[in-house]
Amino acid sequence: MVTLRTPAELADALPYLLGYRPEDSIVLVALHDRERRGRFGGRARLGIPAQPEDWPSAAEQLARGLVAGSERRGARPESMVAYLVQEPSGGETGRDVMERLRPLAQSLRTACGGLDVAVVEALCISDGRFWSYCCPSPGCCPPEGQPMGLPGTSVLAAAATYAGIQVRGSLQEFRARMSPCQTEAAHAQEVALDTASRALVPRILDGDTREDVAADTLALAERVMARLGEAPPVSGTATADLRDDGLLADDEAAALILGLQDRTTRDRAAEWMEGAEAAVALRLWRALARRCVGPYGEHAAAPLTLAGWVAWSTGDELEAREAFAMAIGADPDYLFARLLHQACNEGLDPETVRRCLRAERAGRSEGEQASAAEPDGAATAPSGSPCDTAGEDLEGKEPSAPREGPVRKHRRVRPAGGGRPSRRAPRALDTRRRRPADTRTSPGDGPHRDGPPRVAEGANNRFGTHRGSGRRTGERPHE
Repeated sequence: MVTLRTPAELADALPYLLGYRPEDSIVLVALHDRERRGRFGGRARLGIPAQPEDWPSAAEQLARGLVAGSERRGARPESMVAYLVQEPSGGETGRDVMERLRPLAQSLRTACGGLDVAVVEALCISDGRFWSYCCPSPGCCPPEGQPMGLPGTSVLAAAATYAGIQVRGSLQEFRARMSPCQTEAAHAQEVALDTASRALVPRILDGDTREDVAADTLALAERVMARLGEAPPVSGTATADLRDDGLLADDEAAALILGLQDRTTRDRAAEWMEGAEAAVALRLWRALARRCVGPYGEHAAAPLTLAGWVAWSTGDELEAREAFAMAIGADPDYLFARLLHQACNEGLDPETVRRCLRAERAGRSEGEQASAAEPDGAATAPSGSPCDTAGEDLEGKEPSAPREGPVRKHRRVRPAGGGRPSRRAPRALDTRRRRPADTRTSPGDGPHRDGPPRVAEGANNRFGTHRGSGRRTGERPHE
């Protein structure tokens, strides 16, 4: 056990508490134990709002979210440590940043105090230095701040290395692995997406051809995954991502991105969640998210959610939360991402969802075998898995139709006849429309932009114009 006694040690501890280096962030860390020997508990992070008038509400939201999350885990925090992390800009110095953020630090202390949780230390980290908002002694915390120690040289860093805890880079580096590419290749990918939209959206809307598109999408995904799995390993995440991008053609990426907008196809793809399948599936979902360029940014919600699900299923909660947050940033109404993000943040066991998906996969396999055994094709599907519910799927909402019409027009239509009922995906989570306590969205969130036709999040084989009721909001806390 490592004991942290000074503001310098607390400042040095932040990347190890989160597992990454935060940027432009408010961070609250819960402490437990009333004997002033606090044990670290839950953590919550939120981007610093650009407008100071939003700081009090952000502080209130973050404090309430962390306290509520800790209470759900059975341990209300006794106190908090607060961090403000932001680099200077526009000719500022680190001290200028510290002074500018002082009202935000006070808002955090007020919000936590209102919940009867004291902030025992509040630190600002900027430009390689740190300042304490709580220490009045210039001898301990001089006005010019204290320099941060060299990364990896503290006692805590040594203990973390011994325990196998790694700092996995910055948030910017995490997001880069799943953000649309900004290279010259983006134009060719956008053209391929335009072509795939014109070809696939009408077929997905047509009940007679929708299942064919789903089968083609899944078969193509399996072929690409096999190709990725056969590729020789390389060192470094950036190099690995470039290798995977080179193994995925523009037209293949476009067909997969469009095909995954169908909820049934996406839920089938979510079954690649464990074992050898999971590693290559995660690489594929990251690569597809990077191909959602230009006006196709909203389409990234499906591959980002799948990436988050596979990461969560395989034990990487850090990447899972970031992927879910990016999916919600791409489409704030994407309920699948919202539910999984909430479940991940609340510490639920992903095995519940895995059991349901395994049962669906096994039941479908049994049905296919029974159909093959019947010469007249009269075999019936299995009577249902333990996850089946009457007319409800994992997300528990009515479906939405694809966006149809000329490319970059953003309107929805309901095809005549409405579509066919079908067997639903498992309802593994609580499907009430609750607002997740912990969600992060990207800075560019705002009203929907005009964009290309998209098969909006919808259920199985029924279509409609209903959208999810999730509100488009600013960034929300991430535990």
